[in-house]
Amino acid sequence: MTASKHEYTAEFKEEAVRLVISSQKSCAEIARNLGIHPYLVVRWKQQHEQKGAAGRPQFTGRGVAALSEQEARLKKLERELEITRQERDILKKGAGLLRQRKLIYQFVEQHRHEYPIELMCRTLNVGVSGYFAWWRRPENRYVQADAALTTSIQKVHQESRGTYGAPRVQAVLADEGLRVSRARITRLMKAAGLKVRCKRKFRSTTNSKHRHPVAENLLNRDFTADQPNQKWVTDITYLPTHEGWIYLAVVMDLFSRKIVGWAMRRTLHTELVVAALTMAQRTRRPGQGILHHSDQGVQYASNEYRQALERLQALQSMSRKGECWDNAAMESFFATLKMELDLHKAQGNRTDTRNLVFEWIEVFYNRERRHSSLGYRSPTRFEEHQARPN
Repeated sequence: MTASKHEYTAEFKEEAVRLVISSQKSCAEIARNLGIHPYLVVRWKQQHEQKGAAGRPQFTGRGVAALSEQEARLKKLERELEITRQERDILKKGAGLLRQRKLIYQFVEQHRHEYPIELMCRTLNVGVSGYFAWWRRPENRYVQADAALTTSIQKVHQESRGTYGAPRVQAVLADEGLRVSRARITRLMKAAGLKVRCKRKFRSTTNSKHRHPVAENLLNRDFTADQPNQKWVTDITYLPTHEGWIYLAVVMDLFSRKIVGWAMRRTLHTELVVAALTMAQRTRRPGQGILHHSDQGVQYASNEYRQALERLQALQSMSRKGECWDNAAMESFFATLKMELDLHKAQGNRTDTRNLVFEWIEVFYNRERRHSSLGYRSPTRFEEHQARPN
């Protein structure tokens, strides 16, 4: 796939700036996570700050002193809350070890870079001197190796947001030069209490009861593609928030399972799916003849959407009515999204949910999350690997 200049939608820019503000990371770090030039994120952030500068409050004189006192009290409270949070995390992680002193010492050793040793010993009701006495004794080399490997597995599991099971953990460790059997990883994950969420049944969002023309099923459940921009699939799902629903439309390239276009709106109108298609077109700039597959929802059968596909010179394909497996790739993606972000229940307001989904798609899913169908590579890494000359 040849390189091309990307055009970023206003929605993408807005979400990138929100990610900088909410995560408190540098513009350079966010740009690296999104795979774009740092200058773009800096410029978008400056434009965002210029728009909001007029409404910012000014503090002078006594107001500054009062604010400083409040900040000091707040920092003290935050420190106390942090200690309480750490104690709760220690008890949660070490719950199964409370009656096994040796395992407690192993737990303290594995987490000594994460929590203070004294705090862990006090919380788990063992003596600090006992821990150091245990630490000085030579241990069985297999126990030491398992302890070190468990630390690496926990790190991978944490960086995957708790979503990787033994196969994906094995792939990550292999990239780091550690050849470990899947059975051993499974055993150590079980001993460490590392669990993976399971997918729930997918529910359809679109309405296929309409009088618009319906396209033939050209995809016919063939979810393979030999090159980028050969087959795109698309669909809509709903996400609950404390303020009501927010609807997400995405476009996936079947070659790499990469999400090349997305849009989020409060309403389920045709503009939602057109916005996702527009982002995909600007991001990928496909040639004519791309196969575009969706269900028979009224949004995809509408005149506005069919005209957008004609401008793209794409071949429209639609699932058979009532056949959910005709668009299984999209259903699988939405099930993964909701399972890994726990979005079967509201996680915040609409803005919080938008930020969460944007960061998951653009930073984690496209660039980091490993797919078994791609040889346990992320979509971006898979495309980069396929683009290299043999």
